[in-house]
Amino acid sequence: MELGLTVGDSLDRLDATVSDVSGVSFAELSIGEGAADVDSIDEDRLHAALERTETELCVHLPFRQVVATPVPEINEAIVDYQTRLLEWAGSVGARKAVIHGTARNPHDTDQRPIFAAQLEKIAAAGTEAGVEVVVENVGHQKRGYPLTVLGDLARESGTSVCFDVGHAYAEDGDDGVDRFCSRYGDLVSHLHVHDVRSRGDTHLPIGAGEIDYELVADHLEGFDGTVAIEVFTDDSVLLRDTAERVRARLER
Repeated sequence: MELGLTVGDSLDRLDATVSDVSGVSFAELSIGEGAADVDSIDEDRLHAALERTETELCVHLPFRQVVATPVPEINEAIVDYQTRLLEWAGSVGARKAVIHGTARNPHDTDQRPIFAAQLEKIAAAGTEAGVEVVVENVGHQKRGYPLTVLGDLARESGTSVCFDVGHAYAEDGDDGVDRFCSRYGDLVSHLHVHDVRSRGDTHLPIGAGEIDYELVADHLEGFDGTVAIEVFTDDSVLLRDTAERVRARLER
């Protein structure tokens, strides 16, 4: 297991937080629409920060951009846009790229093959750029595919999964976490870990919410992929505590 931190679109946060959590081997940087424009990122500063913190790079592709729509011309443009971002990611040495499993209307079953085809094209562009694309579950959001649907579409398209434990809990509680891990755990290459409470709090330090992380450990004990701590705080004490809790469960 390789442990990392999400840092949003901030190189300042990369510098400030990653070095304070021991054993962190990568940072996950958000790029594209609504985050860091790749044309404006200071690559020298990025490489210097990664070298200083002795970490590698993963990226998160745009949050706002869906993967599939009913319009072929728009779908082509989406693939072109994501391809450009993946080429940049590959040029700066990123290992993985997270993409949300979203569509204009995820409840339209006729659009699911289109989503799978789109995802397959984007993943192929990642492979060409030397970056592994992993699709993230966001079924708790309006445009996100439900957990089991996303798992089936990922398997159909041959795409690895970024399993966000907190998102799964927000969608369907501990049962959703347990069910997804039991059915699709073999597809999971990347994890997002944080805690959630049913009243709507999200991205909390592990232990501050309600998720039963023993369920994750039961299915993914000995996990040999990448695990990104996605806790929305710069408090190094809380980040270190979450890192220790993750290690205790997945490396036991």
